[in-house]
This record gives sequence, structure tokens and C-alpha cells, in this order.
Amino acid sequence: MKSSDQQSHLPAFISKIKKENLQPIVADTFAYYYKQVTAGQTGLILDKEISPLKPDEIKNLDELSGYKKSGEKVLQKSVRIILNGGLGTSMGLTGPKSLLEVRNGLSFLEILLNQASQFDMTLALMNSFSTHESTLAALEKLNPLKKPLLFLQHKFPKILQKDYAPASWPLNPELEWNPPGHGDIYTALMTSGMLDKLLNSGITYAFISNSDNLGAVMDTALSGYFAENNFPFMMEVAQRTPADVKGGHLARHNDGYLVLRESAQCPKTELDGFRDIGRYRFFNTNNLWVNLKFLKELIQKQKTVRLPMILNPKNLDPRDETSPLVFQIETAMGAAISLFKDAAAVCVPRARFFPVKKCSDLLAVRSDYYLFSDNGNLVLNPDRRSDDLHISLDPEYFGKIDLFDQRFPQEVPSLVECESLVVKGDVMFEKGVKIKGNAVIKNNSNTRMTIKPGTIIQGKK
Repeated sequence: MKSSDQQSHLPAFISKIKKENLQPIVADTFAYYYKQVTAGQTGLILDKEISPLKPDEIKNLDELSGYKKSGEKVLQKSVRIILNGGLGTSMGLTGPKSLLEVRNGLSFLEILLNQASQFDMTLALMNSFSTHESTLAALEKLNPLKKPLLFLQHKFPKILQKDYAPASWPLNPELEWNPPGHGDIYTALMTSGMLDKLLNSGITYAFISNSDNLGAVMDTALSGYFAENNFPFMMEVAQRTPADVKGGHLARHNDGYLVLRESAQCPKTELDGFRDIGRYRFFNTNNLWVNLKFLKELIQKQKTVRLPMILNPKNLDPRDETSPLVFQIETAMGAAISLFKDAAAVCVPRARFFPVKKCSDLLAVRSDYYLFSDNGNLVLNPDRRSDDLHISLDPEYFGKIDLFDQRFPQEVPSLVECESLVVKGDVMFEKGVKIKGNAVIKNNSNTRMTIKPGTIIQGKK
């Protein structure tokens, strides 16, 4: 099919967007990316276009303690923005992931509200069309002393791979749409009026993070460094390990700007290089700092924020592999680093990055691998010998939250002395189990194995 034939579907997409009463800029932005798709552009970033960053090119957080006083002074000029658009479908959730109980009976949202109350700064949540109503209801029940500001992420129509027409799914029309990635935050800030509202109230600095990353607490050394140097944009990165080979890495483009490359933007023939943690040393934690004045200037110049496109192939219904194949147009908010000449990056410890993407991540967060500090933040247990903990749970028995909870009916095992854990087969853990070293638990039978209360499993050291 010729590009001109494919683009003949564009009016149908624009009509569909208008029927949803989305703002004109959403239609314009979708059209911009759709034309790239039909022209055969893939959004790929080639190795020859970038070069790895050297360790001495960016600062480490432990070098920035002298900026703490400056950071304290700008708290009232700062906003913490939480990305709250995820449903956690990969974990079998049907509601906002932020409402999932993490530990001690508290959800992500409750812990985030507690974190925000410790600082004299504004909190805002960016919800998606899938999470907004549930989040509003949860906030009404929690009734925090200071309610967060709320604004909505946009949505894009899904594109049928076979002919580039709008996807149709009468069984569930909501599945015809996808969130356009967290890169939409910049446009959503503008169209919602939130950007002007924040600037008019004297707020200049935004700290942005994901709702499922409880390690991303406010740090005055980082805010002070960001504000005092008047950076337009700053990304928190961490040293890559073998567990991070799929995450987006930071590099320097041949034009001199910093650039973020996600795995979906890497050609398949160059994936080995992408995964080389000795070459590309730093990955994006998705903890970002944005100067809202610079952002406003950029938007006024471009009329929107045009980030590198990520073209995501999916099934129309993610739970039905027989449903039609579609493309989802998405962008990553960290990609904005390439739009600012004087953007910066800071290398931070792993303690600022422990997101919950899978049930294996939830096991770590619910265990004594983490503790609540005196001020209510979740922190790494100081009794740990290493920050690294590798967990692999059999997806057939632990991949969804209901299956996971069935196999830890009272409490999860102690992992403070565990280096790695592999569980294969159907295994249930009773109360008081401790796992040490590098442990492998296998059940090859069709009958569930039960680990008795108080059992100590000593793996290889």
C-alpha cells in the first residue's frame, strides 16, 4: 500500500479525535506522528548517530550535598508531579496501579501522599482516561490534608497494522485508544491549563516520577543543583546492570545534545550493542526535573512538544492474542532531554529507583529488603550486603496479582539475606520463611508445594 493510500485514512482519525472532544492540538500532534508512520519512519536511533557517555561527563549525587540549602529554599517554588496513568494490566490489575496495596496496608498513592506531606511543596497527579475516576474516588476516601492538583493525559487512536486505518472494537470501544506514552505530559500540562496555573503561582521547578517508584523521594541536593545551575531539564540516571538491558539508555547525539534511546528505538541488528552495559553505562530512571519557564518557551516556539516517536506494535486487546494487530504511537518524557541545549544528567544510587512492573518486583517491595524509614519513606534495608536482588517467579503461578497473593497468604519471605531467588512451579509460602544466598526452588509435580512456617532456605553463597 502506497503512503498516499495510507494517509487517506487521516481524516477518519481526525474525525474520531474530534468526536471525543479532545483539543485540536491532540489531533495536530497525532497527525504529525501518523504522517511519519505512513512515510515508513520507525523512530529508530542508530548506533552511528550517537556515542556513549563517559562517567566523567555527568555528576554523581554524592557530589551534590553542598546544594541542599539551595534546594530547601526553592521547595515553595517546586511541584512534584506523579505519573498516575498506569493500570498495571501486565500484573492482572484492572484499576490504577497506584491503588495496589504495597505493604503495611498502604497503597502506592497513600505512601506518595505521605511523602509529599513532608515537604512544603505542591503535589500534582497526571491521570489517564483509565485511572482518573478511580483515583478521584480514592482521594475522597483518603481525604488528605492537602489534596493534589489533578490533570489528564490525552489519548491517541490505535492504528490497524494491515491498512493503517483506525482500529474498531465494538466489544469494548475504549480499547480503540491508547495512552500516548508519558511524553504527553508536556502537552497535557499546557492544554489542561496546569502549566500556566503553576507558573502564575510562582512555581518554576517540576520533579516528575512514576507512581510505582517509591524510591523517587524529593531530594534537596538535586533540586538545589538543578535550580542553582538554571538547567532547563535534568535526568536522573543510574549505572546499568544486566537486569537493566531493556531500559532506555542515555547517549550523546552527533549534534552534541544528550539523547535517550529506548529499546523500541533500537534496530534489531544493533540490540547486542544496546544491551552492552560496558558501552552504554547509564539508564534512565524516569525521575526528571523540568524548568517550567523553559518548557513554556519551548511550547510557545513549537506550538507543542514534538518528541522522537516510539511505534509500539501490539494486539488491539492486550488480553487477546487473536485480536487485530495495531500500532500505538507513543513518546517517552525523558526524550525531551534532546530538545534542550543545556540539559544535564545526574547519576543517582539504585535506592532512587525500584519501580514495580511485575509481581516479582512487588515481592521485593513487600519484603524486608526494604524498610520504612522514620519519616515514612521506603528505603533499602541497611542490613543488606548489596543493593542487587534478582527475583524470577514462575509467571504461570505468580504472574498475576491474584495468583501471587494466593501463594503468599500471610506474609512474604524474609529476603534481607537473599542475593537471588528463582521459583519454578506451583509453590506456596507460609509465615516466617527466610531465604538466604542464591536460592532456587523447583516444583516439577502437578501438586502445589508448601514451604512450612519458619523454614530457612539456604541457597548458594
